[in-house]
Amino acid sequence: MSRPTSTLTALAALAVLVLAAGCSPAPGLDQASVAGAASRKGGSAPVSPFWVDPDSLAARQAERWRREGRAGDAEVLRRIADRPAALWPAGETDPAPVVRAAAAAARGAGQSAVLVAYNIPHRDCGQHSAGGAVDADAYRAWIGSFADALGDAEALVVLEPDAVAHVVDGCTPGEYRAEREGLLAEAVARLKRQPGTRVYLDAGNPSWIQEPANLVEPLRRAGVDAADGFALNVSNFQTNDITKAYGLRLSRELGGKHFVVDTSRNGNGPLADVWCNPSGRALGTPPTTDTGEPSLDAYLWVKRPGESDGTCEGGPAAGRWWPEYALALARNSAS
Repeated sequence: MSRPTSTLTALAALAVLVLAAGCSPAPGLDQASVAGAASRKGGSAPVSPFWVDPDSLAARQAERWRREGRAGDAEVLRRIADRPAALWPAGETDPAPVVRAAAAAARGAGQSAVLVAYNIPHRDCGQHSAGGAVDADAYRAWIGSFADALGDAEALVVLEPDAVAHVVDGCTPGEYRAEREGLLAEAVARLKRQPGTRVYLDAGNPSWIQEPANLVEPLRRAGVDAADGFALNVSNFQTNDITKAYGLRLSRELGGKHFVVDTSRNGNGPLADVWCNPSGRALGTPPTTDTGEPSLDAYLWVKRPGESDGTCEGGPAAGRWWPEYALALARNSAS
């Protein structure tokens, strides 16, 4: 999995976003920047139950290209900019400013904010998105601040991409596994104290833990029974059909738990044996709760399209904005 970082330049100097399982960063938010960007945007996005960040990196890039005379490219990039993608508050800082601003903006729009909590200790087994909270107490404080900032807003939180799957595949050292599962269960319980928050514990993807039964007990120890469900395909490219079938199998194993699927880049499915910035990929199903499957609660864009998986295939560091890759994803999509 790949993870990203980027510095923020807007009014919210405190807020740095990292986005996704392969984390990736996004621009900062505060009430003034949200309101100002919303007035610039003009409302071309379709009605959605999920809030769209009007000051995202994709929105900024589209506006920059428009000013530079690249009107056609700017219009194509709006396929990303005008659709909701999850926010990943950085673990290195207090998540409250970003979470609070997004929650307030979503509440004002009558929509749900989509966020990712991604700061578990010993994150990503020292790979592209290595890091996380320095210890268990630091993580408890971080997740508590995250939850407090949600208030009573409607929100959907994808909890700790890769964390359970890395326990199952052995990447997370044995001495950390019980602590990790305990912290995840605590995080689920803490987030669920917020009245409008739905929590989906990440469960990897079908190409990673190929037998869903192997996830059942680790997910239960990590608190999935108290969560609203589990999340699949974060930052990956598995198709809707494959991921849905896998999710339904895992749902049955978990007594009917619901799930959500990341469709941000799965429009053309995976490229054989290439998970890091594969070429020729496309945007997938736009975020929606209209899935046609009662146990599948939503298709979401959890990974922010256009943020790099890492320094591979010519890409920048994990989580950095890569406008030409974003443009290719948008061009390759149906709409």
